Parts: sequence; C-alpha cells; structure tokens
Amino acid sequence: MAKKKTEKMNFQTEAKQLLQLMIHSLYSNKEIFLRELISNASDAIDKLRFESIANPEMTEGDTDFHIDVTFDKDSKTLTIVDNGIGMTREEVISNLGTIAKSGTAEFFSKLTGDQKSDAQLIGQFGVGFYSAFMVAQEVEVETCSAIPGSTGVRWKSSGEDEYSIEDAKDLGRGTRVILHLQQEALEFTEDYRLRSVVKKYSDHIGVPVRMVKAAITGDDEEAKKEEELEAVNSAQALWTKSRTDVKDDEYKEFYKHISHDFDEPLSWSHNKVEGKLEYTSLLYLPKKPPFDLYNRETPKGLKLYVQRVFIMDDAEQFLPLYLRFVKGIVDSNDLPLNVSREILQEDEKVTSIRNALTKRVLSMLSDMAKKEEEKYQEFWDEFGEVIKEGMGEDFSNRDSIAKLLRFSSNKSGEQEKKVVSLEGYLGRKAKDQKSIYYICAESFEKASQSPHLEIFKQKDIEVLFLFDRIDEWMMSMLTEHEEHPLVDVMRGDVKLPGESEEKDDEDSSEEKAEEHPLTERITPVLKDKVQKVRPSKRLTDSPACLVLSEDAMGIQMRKIMEANGQSMPSSKPYFEFNPDHPLVKRLDEESDEDRFGELVEILFDQASLAEGGSLQDPASYVSRMNRLMLDLMSG
Repeated sequence: MAKKKTEKMNFQTEAKQLLQLMIHSLYSNKEIFLRELISNASDAIDKLRFESIANPEMTEGDTDFHIDVTFDKDSKTLTIVDNGIGMTREEVISNLGTIAKSGTAEFFSKLTGDQKSDAQLIGQFGVGFYSAFMVAQEVEVETCSAIPGSTGVRWKSSGEDEYSIEDAKDLGRGTRVILHLQQEALEFTEDYRLRSVVKKYSDHIGVPVRMVKAAITGDDEEAKKEEELEAVNSAQALWTKSRTDVKDDEYKEFYKHISHDFDEPLSWSHNKVEGKLEYTSLLYLPKKPPFDLYNRETPKGLKLYVQRVFIMDDAEQFLPLYLRFVKGIVDSNDLPLNVSREILQEDEKVTSIRNALTKRVLSMLSDMAKKEEEKYQEFWDEFGEVIKEGMGEDFSNRDSIAKLLRFSSNKSGEQEKKVVSLEGYLGRKAKDQKSIYYICAESFEKASQSPHLEIFKQKDIEVLFLFDRIDEWMMSMLTEHEEHPLVDVMRGDVKLPGESEEKDDEDSSEEKAEEHPLTERITPVLKDKVQKVRPSKRLTDSPACLVLSEDAMGIQMRKIMEANGQSMPSSKPYFEFNPDHPLVKRLDEESDEDRFGELVEILFDQASLAEGGSLQDPASYVSRMNRLMLDLMSG
C-alpha cells in the first residue's frame, strides 16, 4: 500500500474558535492540561481492555498497561504516551479536527468575551485534548490503532487554521502526544513540577502513570544513560478504596476525570453493596448542566465496569432518563464480562441495580434539600426542569420526586427564585384548606398578574406558580399530594377553603348564573365563542375572565403543541364576569344593545389577553377600542 503524502486540512469552525480561546490563556490554572491528556490516555487503555475481551489479538499478549510522562529540557518538549487502543487515520481526523459534540453552537453563542465567565463555560462544555494548546506552541500526535494491520498516523498543529496529517512507520500500539512548549510554560519540563501535578490530579487513575526514576551517566562519552520508570500515582481505582481512605479532593478530581468538567461537583455518594448482589457505585451531582442536557437522544449514563474492567462510557440502563445529568461509575462483580447493551436491557440484576441507584440519587437530593437548602436551590435552578420529567417517567418513585419539586407562588413577592416545596405549602396553608392551588402561565410575571388570583390574594391563600414548558404536562401526573388534591385555579368552579365539596355545587352554581340578568344578555353576544356565561366568585378587581373546563387543554400546552405544527381541537372557555365591578354595573345599565354588544366583545378580548391568550380577531378589537375612545372623547 502506497504511503499517503502529508495532507493539510482545515479545522472545523468551532474547533478553530475553541483553539483560539485556549491559546489566549483563558485559564489561570494551566496545569489542568496534563490532567486532561492523562484522562484521555486512561480512557484509551480502558477501551482497549474492553475490546480485547472479544478480540485478544488487539493486545498481542501485552497487557502491561501504563501511561508514561517524559520531558526534554533541551528540546522544550513534554510527552505523554499510552499503550491503549490508539486511533486510525479516520479517527484522528474525527477526534482532533472536529468537535463531535452537540451543543457546540449554543456554547459559542454564550461566550461573552469576559475571560473568567468564558472559562467557566469551557469547563462546562469539556474540551479535553484542546487544553494542550494552553501551554504548547505546537502539538504533535503519533498514534497507531490496536486493530491488527493498522498503519501509524502523525498529526501536527500549531492551533491556527489548519493541521497536517500523514502516515507514520514503526509506531507501536497506542498514542504519543508531544507538546512543544511555549517559553512561559517551561516549568512543565521540571521533574518535581510534573510529579506534583500528576499526584494532584491523576492519583486515582487505575493504571500506573510513570516518570523517570533516576538517570545514571558515565564520565566518558561511551557511557550510556539508563532510565528506570516508576509509577507516580497510586494506580488504584478510587472507587475500590474504602470511603474513609479517600479525601474530598480526590473525589473531586475523580469527578473531573470521568466528566471532563472543569468545575467541582455539587455532591457525591460512594457506596458498596454486598450480599445477594454485589456492586460499587460512585455517583456525582454536577453544579452546571452540560449543553446537551435537553437533547434526550444524546448518549448519557454511567461508566460501567465489570470486575474492574471498563465496559462502556454511557451505560444508560442504570439510571432513568430524568436523572441523565448524574455522572459516575458502577462496578459490578455479578455481570458477565462479555456484557452487551442487549443483555443489560434484559438482565434482572441490572434492573435491581437501576432501582437501587435511582433511590440513592433521590435520597442524595432529599438530604441536600433538608440539610443544605441553599445548595439545593442552586441545584434546582439548574436541573429542576429535568427532575420534573420524572413525574411521568418514574411512577414507583413519584412521591419522592414530588417532595423534591419547588415552586414560586403569590407569597414570593417579586422574587421568582423564592420557592416553596409541597410540604412547605401544606405547612402554612389555611386551617380549613383541603386543596393545593396552582396556576399555569408563560412566566412568573404573567402568573402573578393573572385575574384568577384575585380572590386568593384577598383571602391570603397561597397559589403555586408554574411557568416552565413542562409544567402543565407534569401536573397531569401530579393530581394529589399527601391526600390533598392539586387544583388549577384557571379551571372549573374552584372551591375555596370552607366551601362545600358536594357534587351538586356545580348545579347550584348554574342556578346562581341563571339568576343574574346579565347572563341572558351576554350569552347571545358571545354565542359559540364560549361554553357558558356565569358570574364569577374568583374576581375582585377585574371585570371578567376566561375559565377552562376541567378536561380542556391549557393555554401553555396548546401553544407548545401548535409551535410543533400539531393542530389542536378547539375548546370553548367559560366567560365569568364580576357583578360588583363598576364596568360590569355600567354594562348592566346600558340600554343600547349594539353598544352593549361592543362592550361585551371588548371585555371578552381583554379577558383573553389577561390569561396569556391571543385575540381571535385583533383588527376587530382595535376597531371597537377606537370607536369606544371616539365616543368617550366626543361625549
């Protein structure tokens, strides 16, 4: 096979932008580049271990896995070598020339130009290999895939617009990353400096990270330099240690290793289960969500090890999808080494582990909510919307999830993030209150200004505000809590504390409606726009409002469905008027039926706008308002 000539290729646009950010030193703590490169090397070894179970020829009997870190002061180079799975030419182009990760465009849209805040975003995004350009003026990668018969590849770049790639002979299995260091980064050619960084960030790596132990030189020119390599790290997988033997800083660094997150975790749980089923888990809650959190199709899950042998990166079977933000590992002695995704989906042991890990994560969150309210608020602000998905996805843990939910309310004042739990709500409800009241709206502001809240504000009854896109769907699953039904104040004939809950209340309400003279006058004006016209008991300050029937789709959900191109069946609301409002009283006195009809139509349109709806005929509304203003001005 003819050797391919050196090719010059351009970086993917996003990769080029990220490289420039790195080169311009966004990080004050540049030493983390070594952690990232060692983590990549460790991952490459883990993957080879797994692949060699089914294809032992990939290791050719060489299972002495290690990562070597060497330096040369004269040439100003630092080299990281692993004997892992290596890469083919195509894999080099894919992994080093592009960023194959969803959320890239959103990542760059959020960059502000402020180095500190942008550095946090990059940490949240995870950059791995690209961090090398923080210290290197040129990076050279030599790699050869463990697939028998593979050809070596050499990749070079100075982090500008392009990189070069060519075939390379006589390369052993694995990857060698050679950093040609910048002048200001020559501290990384010092033995003590490198050892301290490896111990600090990579002590938990499960394979030896080796450096030169000693150098013996002779006095004459023919004397040979002998170098002996020694492990700098403990080379013991952190999760196999006892919790008492692991320091917090070690847990934090291990999280950064498995997640490639530059930030520290919010919390973690290390647990070993023995008995009928044996496994170890180490679970982390991140501080910030990844950019692809809401892409439910992106691979997510825990790192799976079986008898300490790496099996896969994204074992999604061990946690439900609504907990997809959790990072960590699970290592089981009870699953077969040749485990596959199909086996995982059907294995009873996997189901048992999944159930236990789910309960452990929910327990972590529950403990945080009780003992560290501020930290839980921080978590809720970032991941609350994802937790809400669990109400419809995890029936067996629905009660536990419900206790984790947090809501703004009309008791929040103007502070959207001043939230309350369902337990907190019940703890301060009115004495004779049997229901939990809530309202769905597009935003906190629209919820707080809704006319449906007027009677509740007057009677000092708390109403929860729900304004996330998922909320209306969630509330179709959350119908009661602690034997208290959850009631949407925008629907039906709402019962207030102290009122009878008898079934015939609706009939009595209808009789009351028929008693008011305005009902008969308004009904023929609105015709088929509404299901019914009736006086309201929920309004104190507004003249009118629209009320949904119990089985109607809410405005929030309707807008989401329509935005996705789905046609929705029409539903007619109730039109409720406030008999005590001055406008309504004046309306009752209006003898001109044409003018009466115009005013009723205006009230109907205003009620639609007040609840966040849209006008059926904006032009007619404007014409009516113009005529009304002209009448007022001429009068």
